[in-house]
Amino acid sequence: MTTKALAPDVSTWPAEDTQLVGSHCADCAATTWPQQPRCPRCSGANVSELLLPRRGTLVAWTTQGFVPKQPYAGNETAATFTPFTFGLVQLGDVVRVEARLTESDPAELRPGMELELTFVPFYVDEDGTEIVTWAFEPI
Repeated sequence: MTTKALAPDVSTWPAEDTQLVGSHCADCAATTWPQQPRCPRCSGANVSELLLPRRGTLVAWTTQGFVPKQPYAGNETAATFTPFTFGLVQLGDVVRVEARLTESDPAELRPGMELELTFVPFYVDEDGTEIVTWAFEPI
């Protein structure tokens, strides 16, 4: 089965030790994810690619308990959907990112727990290609 990333430009997947790709503004020191062509803080164009840390800590989370509205890329229906958790992850002192979590039981999550970037199956497209997406898993 062929495998590809849901959004190939946001990470270095399928490289070993995959990292998310952000941007850093040399003028005001803002860091963003995903990568931006201009700085959202100062609107400057003096931004460069920045590979983000693979590990971080959990700040907050919520459970997605129903099929998201369009343009959700998954192919689940109300009958086949499995709830999942979604979290805000602090990557070192660099930036906070929102991402799916591999732990789906909110009772197993706690503020400050250490997480690491991974990629998980998301869905299989109409051509039979497995689409994977970024997520963070407890260490």
